[in-house]
Amino acid sequence: MDFSNITPKDAAKIFDSHAHYDDERFDGILDELLPKIHAKGVERIINCGCDNATNNKCLAIADKFPFVYSAVGIHPCNIDSGTSEADIREFAKHKKCVAIGEIGLDYYWEPEKKEAQKKIFKEQLLLAKELDLPVIVHDRDAHGDVLEILKEYKPKGVVHSFSGSVEMAEEILKIGMYLGIGGVITFNNARKLPDVVKMLPLDRLLLETDAPYLTPVPFRGKTNHSEMIYLTAKKIAEIKNKTLEEILKISFDNASKLFSI
Repeated sequence: MDFSNITPKDAAKIFDSHAHYDDERFDGILDELLPKIHAKGVERIINCGCDNATNNKCLAIADKFPFVYSAVGIHPCNIDSGTSEADIREFAKHKKCVAIGEIGLDYYWEPEKKEAQKKIFKEQLLLAKELDLPVIVHDRDAHGDVLEILKEYKPKGVVHSFSGSVEMAEEILKIGMYLGIGGVITFNNARKLPDVVKMLPLDRLLLETDAPYLTPVPFRGKTNHSEMIYLTAKKIAEIKNKTLEEILKISFDNASKLFSI
């Protein structure tokens, strides 16, 4: 993996609000990678679990690195993993757990399991409300149902890697939630997202990588990591007519507030 310095040394601090350093692509290299990107300005990372195995791994990583935190949950593509609400409740007791996630709906990979996904999504929204934790929401090809459920339960949290319309974004903002913006904003085929970013109030912006996925241009196709948020922030700064440092600082402050870190 290339650890070249793509972040200006005088840039503001980076908060990666959504990553998956439990992914096997990072096996054996975290002891080298995480300290290096931390030294380059990545001050905080939230690692998101998807089932018992990944939740355990995320919490172990958070235990090892002081600047890494964890979210725990049942991803809609992992509803048959044997992970239960009781498991999530137990994981959430960990001192480095700051959110319930990654939870939500995915009709791209699991279209035949819509009702089961919705049931588990609602259960975790109720658990998050009971525990007074924010949620990190996954939405793929399920915009209508995700929005309907969020409007019903009104959680605090973020819709990660937002891919909906401007109209959906406006409804999410009315609930009081944040939008997570990642490397897709740099893609040439990103159609709706630039318009969403244009209308998005800066106090509702979170930056994320979804590492190792969704690597921003010009590194698309390579393994993503938190330092590359610089490229996402740079694109957003261009759209919003702000400086890179302003976008990084605003998103850092927003994430720190939402996750109470």
